[in-house]
Amino acid sequence: RTCECSKDLPFDYMLQQTMLRVKDPARSLDFYTRILGMMLLQKIDFPSMRFTFYSLGYEDKADIPADVKERTAWTFSRRATLELTHNWGTECDADLSYHNGNNERRGFGHIGIAVPDVYAACKLFEEQGSVSAVAGRRKGLAFVQDPDGYWIEILSPNNMFSLMSS
Repeated sequence: RTCECSKDLPFDYMLQQTMLRVKDPARSLDFYTRILGMMLLQKIDFPSMRFTFYSLGYEDKADIPADVKERTAWTFSRRATLELTHNWGTECDADLSYHNGNNERRGFGHIGIAVPDVYAACKLFEEQGSVSAVAGRRKGLAFVQDPDGYWIEILSPNNMFSLMSS
């Protein structure tokens, strides 16, 4: 059963981003770009508030506008991007860690990345770095952790119906 949408809402709404706080942007950017294959769409510094955000997604590099104003509008028109937010100085604080939702129950769970073949993707992740994939509770799912301890579910869209109905 599906829920009824309000007739008063416009139809051009979309889920644009999920934001994760990161301690060390160099490590996080390496993980999300080199290991998971995302593209850095835009980096924006906020000097007065002492933070930077990095917008990442699965887009064609050739489509990213060179003009900053156009790039900003384009970046915020992409669907399901990942925003990594770095508060300046956190990389130097050995005691700092963010609540990633996985150390305490009932918090944030994970983000999901769809791949054609879960097993091939996990093999590639392990070959490209010190990332170990953890098998999910159901066959055909896996999880990897980013440098801040956030879990990323690795799933294959073509496999999901059989996983959900077993």
